[in-house]
Amino acid sequence: MLDTGHNIRVNRLRFTDRVQVIRSLCEGNSLRRSSQLCGCAINTVVKSLMEVGTACSVYQDEHLRGLNSHVVQCDRIWTFVGRSDKPAKQAKMAMGKDDAWTWMAIDANSRLMINWLVGLRSEWDCCEFLGDLESRLTHRIELSKDGVRPRRGAVKLAFGENVDPSIVEKVFRKGSPAEKQYSPAPCTSSMTVAVIRDSIDDNISTRDANRRNLNFRMGRSCHSHLTNAFYKKLEKHIAAFSLFAMYYNFCRPHQTLTQEAKKKWYRNAKTPAMATGLTDRIWAVSELIRAVAESK
Repeated sequence: MLDTGHNIRVNRLRFTDRVQVIRSLCEGNSLRRSSQLCGCAINTVVKSLMEVGTACSVYQDEHLRGLNSHVVQCDRIWTFVGRSDKPAKQAKMAMGKDDAWTWMAIDANSRLMINWLVGLRSEWDCCEFLGDLESRLTHRIELSKDGVRPRRGAVKLAFGENVDPSIVEKVFRKGSPAEKQYSPAPCTSSMTVAVIRDSIDDNISTRDANRRNLNFRMGRSCHSHLTNAFYKKLEKHIAAFSLFAMYYNFCRPHQTLTQEAKKKWYRNAKTPAMATGLTDRIWAVSELIRAVAESK
């Protein structure tokens, strides 16, 4: 309790309790479940999420720049905010409702999530996302993406001639209406196309970006298929995604980045931020909170 000098006593969450709340959210628990596990009010959990999540977005926007990436893969992941409603998408999204597409760029070598954007599946958002990606890199890259129509012109607009773009065309089997309703269509084949022949065939892929999508679907229930988990407000969804991205980049060791035997895995583990050179250690959640608090 904090005495303000005006006979008003204000509740302040202890730092250790705040760390427990943020760790629970990073591990994929919902707001209400985190409230129950940590023994605090749900409004306290929401406030901690908004403060730390917004600060994580600012911290990564400032520090994930001047990156020496060579191979970058782009993909997107879908969820909904407030309600899932097909009509009037533009009007609903303007009010923070309906579909929310998250555009992501992944460094194929370090597994770092370079940048992301929550918006619509539109050419405007695609151009904004790729323009932000270009501003964070230092030299020419090989860029792999799927064959979504808005991206084809946006890549040239954002990068100009400073990119070797490639397209991964996927073919999905057409199923019955019942199969489309309850499960995504299976991918039957894929074809890679190098827009510029300077691209190396082995680097033309979106498998790492697709794997990150799986991580987010498993770690955040609101991104899972056929789920009733969602955020009621867009700003909460963005703050939660920024927090999970910060946790993924700085706190969670990536198993494929280790170089020695499995029995020595934890001692030699690396996070994407360590592989990129942004830090020299695995961050604890308490370090994450202190770092983003200092950057505000």
